[in-house]
Amino acid sequence: MVPSGYYHFWGYISPLRNATDLRELETYPIEDSAAWDRSGMRAAVEAAHADGRYAVGWVGHMFEDAWQIRGLTEFLMDLVEQPAWAECLLERLTQRNLLLATAAAEAGVDLLRCGDDVATQNALMFSPDVWRRTMLPRWRRVWQEAKRTHPGIKIWYHSDGNILDIIPELMDAGVDILNPVQPECLDVAEVHRRFGGRLVMDGCMGTQTTMPFGKPQDVRDGVRELIERHGREGGLILSPTHVLEPEVPLANIDAFFDACREFGTFE
Repeated sequence: MVPSGYYHFWGYISPLRNATDLRELETYPIEDSAAWDRSGMRAAVEAAHADGRYAVGWVGHMFEDAWQIRGLTEFLMDLVEQPAWAECLLERLTQRNLLLATAAAEAGVDLLRCGDDVATQNALMFSPDVWRRTMLPRWRRVWQEAKRTHPGIKIWYHSDGNILDIIPELMDAGVDILNPVQPECLDVAEVHRRFGGRLVMDGCMGTQTTMPFGKPQDVRDGVRELIERHGREGGLILSPTHVLEPEVPLANIDAFFDACREFGTFE
């Protein structure tokens, strides 16, 4: 990772971008989480619960880590031209994710956070069939193992962009909470109409539109509408859909919190 010259964003120099042999992918050093000391995890979870707080476990990514290792263009080409290369990295990362998810579940965490940015503003970065063949079954293994270990655990999954086509399969595989449900990419009302009651939406307040470019009243109106239309019966974690960049006016941030307190407190 190298500074890219724009706030919190990073540029990536992928170490296997020039790989010429599958063995380079097979032997690339991925940190062995099996060697981590997890002896204090359950105590930390119990302490959080005793303090009235939720405990969250972090698994991380799969697709994103794979392309950062291999290079985005190179990995996307691998998915089509030499899938064994792509699946080698995906499987190695899945094994790591399984260990992390199982450790979190054994410790009794309430929420397991993970995800991959697999979409652009308009559609998936690759055909849904490629995703179904290479990524979905691997995430399903991770989530189902976590739920087998700890049936009460909830799965939180993040992907920016328009992922409407794969939401039903994410849910079937084990996802409980979907983040960030970008209103610039997805019809929030459609997501709620189709999946509300079975899927929690986390996000929904646009950071490409309302938060940076609206007025405080626009933020207030947006919060009120989201809560009134989608939050009255639960199933909504209202939050900005991404990091608030420096151009977001402080008055809009104040308006967001004030409106959440005003309209999000029910009798």
